Amino acid sequence: MLAFELDVVGYTIALSYCLHKGLPFSAYGELAFLLLQSIILVAVIYYYSQPVGTKTWIKPLIYCALAPTILAGKVDPFLFEALYACQHAIFFFARVPQIWKNFRNKSTGQLSFLTTLMNFGGSVARVFTSIQVKAPTSIVLGSLRATLTNATILGQIIIYSKWQPGKEKKTK
Repeated sequence: MLAFELDVVGYTIALSYCLHKGLPFSAYGELAFLLLQSIILVAVIYYYSQPVGTKTWIKPLIYCALAPTILAGKVDPFLFEALYACQHAIFFFARVPQIWKNFRNKSTGQLSFLTTLMNFGGSVARVFTSIQVKAPTSIVLGSLRATLTNATILGQIIIYSKWQPGKEKKTK
């Protein structure tokens, strides 16, 4: 669940940064949709994780209190740059536990190959689009980070779907 909550925070910071910098929509447009998707996903997780405690509800309340200020760019410029720098770490640390768990279990569980492939393809396309529209280096680096983590998970799906302990080929 933490990975999905971190995605919401990271997408909020990234989107607000792009809006604040006045970048063309083509440089960040998917962030708006990814943020909305992530918010819906977290809401669904909360809904199906009943009962949820007070501690769980404090996080969305804090988010709802802070997100409008951040999205409006009403943050000290130095703090805003620091937040944007941190969003790379937020996204990275949202994926590392999943990658580590896959590695430890030698399985990716129910991860969808097609969804992961599309995530990888989208992040590769974002690298090229970011370079083409001359987006700031930090945005290009963020796209490269997404490409790297998506490629790692995609590789794990490919490798671990072929190697399954306890399932040996039967010979005649």
